[in-house]
Amino acid sequence: MEAVFRLDGIPLCGIFILAIVTVLASIGIGTLLGRHRRTLPDHESESSLGTIIGAMLGLLAFMLAFTFGMAADRFQTRKQLLLDEVNTIGTTYLRAGLLQEPHGSEVQALLRHYVDFRAGLASQPPADQVKGLKELILRSEELQSQMWLHAIALAKADRSSEIDALFISSLNELMEIHNSRATTISYRIPPAIWYVLSCITILSMVTVGYQEGLSGKRSVKMGIVLAFTFSAVVFLIADLDRATGTLRVNQKPLFELQRRIQEAAGPDGAAEKAMLLIDPVAEILHDHHAAEILQ
Repeated sequence: MEAVFRLDGIPLCGIFILAIVTVLASIGIGTLLGRHRRTLPDHESESSLGTIIGAMLGLLAFMLAFTFGMAADRFQTRKQLLLDEVNTIGTTYLRAGLLQEPHGSEVQALLRHYVDFRAGLASQPPADQVKGLKELILRSEELQSQMWLHAIALAKADRSSEIDALFISSLNELMEIHNSRATTISYRIPPAIWYVLSCITILSMVTVGYQEGLSGKRSVKMGIVLAFTFSAVVFLIADLDRATGTLRVNQKPLFELQRRIQEAAGPDGAAEKAMLLIDPVAEILHDHHAAEILQ
């Protein structure tokens, strides 16, 4: 995925400024071309360019709406998957309490660790979330494997238990949603769409500037307004496209689930967390920094 998006290496404010510069530079180049063309005897009339400019700006508006729709849909998908995961974890935790011992208490302890890892990372700044994401996925899958071993043991012990079947079904759904969330994060607006959008933007703004140069009347204020308006939309699209941008999915349902599970576990669960999982995110980030040093 490193090659999928190089825009991730540019801060959102940098994208906003880059869009403004691109629009203003394109309009300026178009104005210069229009002024040069105006000195020639066979130059086009302003009215003949009106239809072309209208069509190009309409196509640009369509591309912006199309790209924004893609980013908004994926944002909504991330939000829905979070709610689905929280509900599934809660259901799995409750059903684990009905299992025979020692499976029930051990699975619930694993689920508490599972939620603590995810809630811990969600509470970190965006930069730390990016660093700890891969490690979090690996550790989540390790906990899933441990819980699945309990499911296998339960199935072998009693294949007719409806309670065990319900638990296994919930655990399987939990693993599927985890895979969906991990995959959805990597789904981004394709680079080809960004390239096409950039080309249409440049050509449209050059044409707008060309008409201004051809008429001999240039409105600097309108050009600035157009640049800021367009850049604001591009900024919003890029922000929605990033899972760790300023417009992030509210993690409150996950924190609320963590609180409920801790309350249900009581003092024993709190002591277990203090001994076994003092600061899972700090441990993840420490491992990441250690790997960077080794590299």
